[in-house]
Amino acid sequence: MEDTDPKAASPIMAMFEGFRSELDEHHDRRERIVKSSRDITAASKKIIFALQRVRKLNAPIPQNVKKTYTPHADVIASQFGSISKDVQGLHAYLYQSQISPGIQEWMESVAFEHYLLTQKLISYEGAREKLEALGNAQGGGPVLLTHEDYLLGLFDFVGEVMRFAVTNMATLYSFRKETGAPTQKPELPPQRRAAGSAMEVDTDTSATREQSVVEDMQELRMRLEQLDMPHYTPFGKNVDKKMEVMQQCVDKVEKAAYGLVVRGSERPKGWMPDLSANTEAVEAY
Repeated sequence: MEDTDPKAASPIMAMFEGFRSELDEHHDRRERIVKSSRDITAASKKIIFALQRVRKLNAPIPQNVKKTYTPHADVIASQFGSISKDVQGLHAYLYQSQISPGIQEWMESVAFEHYLLTQKLISYEGAREKLEALGNAQGGGPVLLTHEDYLLGLFDFVGEVMRFAVTNMATLYSFRKETGAPTQKPELPPQRRAAGSAMEVDTDTSATREQSVVEDMQELRMRLEQLDMPHYTPFGKNVDKKMEVMQQCVDKVEKAAYGLVVRGSERPKGWMPDLSANTEAVEAY
């Protein structure tokens, strides 16, 4: 009598072996995505740190800054390309929670760079095309950019604009005080000239430029505050948490800019804006 293998003879065992293979593939794929997401997050933070050295808006990124962040941009492209095959079709949603942190941090760095170059907010379509290009670079297919990741990345982007604005106000003001550069009266926009001005304030050109950044942040705050999300969803909870920190960031820039414009001549040499309040909340953000 021939010996028969019970595993080969049982269709149930064969079916469960298939399940085991699928689970092994799932866990391996998930680990690859988690690791790549962490690497993308770390590289995006380094790009943001490099971009914070920029001091001019609506101007090309300086070559020394580009040289600093280009290797990190290559890491991001490589990581997105390596996992692009793993996030196609239904897998894009199955592993959304694993890849989302990396995409949000990438979105923050892309929005910040775009703002420095153009002083405009990058659109969802523009960001999606950039991310799809990174996924297609190695032939794996486009990586999905959800509207949720786009919006959450913009919330984080406000914090970087806050740091850029406050640093510029401090450094440019200090430069003018040390060099004795004359202050200039800012020219009012046409709509304000037509309406008339109740009060004219003498200030330097650096404060005028930062006021423009303040206006950008105020408009973005207004738009983000119009979001009406269910508070019981994961996305709604993230929005609630980031909304508060975003508002704190805009408030800090407003206070620093108003203090510089209204009492700028009274500031001592080497003055720096006070950002000690609520530091932990902004850093956690």
